[in-house]
Amino acid sequence: MLIKNPKFEISAVSPKQYPTNGLPEIVLVGKSNVGKSSFINTMINRKKLARTSSEPGKTRQINFYNMDDKFYFVDLPGYGYSKMSKAEQAKVNGFIDEYLHIRKNIALIILLIDIRHEPGANDKMMYDYIIRSGLPFIVLTSKADKIAVTKVDAAVQEIQSILNPIKDFTFMPFSAERKIYTDAVWEAVEKVLDIE
Repeated sequence: MLIKNPKFEISAVSPKQYPTNGLPEIVLVGKSNVGKSSFINTMINRKKLARTSSEPGKTRQINFYNMDDKFYFVDLPGYGYSKMSKAEQAKVNGFIDEYLHIRKNIALIILLIDIRHEPGANDKMMYDYIIRSGLPFIVLTSKADKIAVTKVDAAVQEIQSILNPIKDFTFMPFSAERKIYTDAVWEAVEKVLDIE
């Protein structure tokens, strides 16, 4: 899919700030610094639409990015960031929980997990939460450029065998650097949106 005019629309901290135009939403979840903002920039071939930072915990609101008025990429705050105070963490977790719980426009959840590490406790909790929600989702193992190309498939399989041993859900590699995985992800996105 070619996105011609992507734009940042709003940072929301409560439902009254969410967009009201009814467009479907592709939601990005994952721990802090797993590459959610980089994912958006890579998918739409822009360098700086979504603000990226090497410092985890930068996104503390729900960011809505409008893709040509066809759908939104929704960047949720990262979870599991240790330097955030307990009160801040609770607040951020509250935003995430409320959004996932009440939002009716969610077309697909994309859970990003760092390909170099086994899923942590927070990843497992989020995975279980998504399963219980019954919403469509895929898991992307991000930062695939950080390991040898020949090891990528095995690493994806390993993460899937921990979270989804019966392998009935989609797990795919992703790399903001290598861009070779974007077509497969677009296919998954287009399928749920039912647009070309």
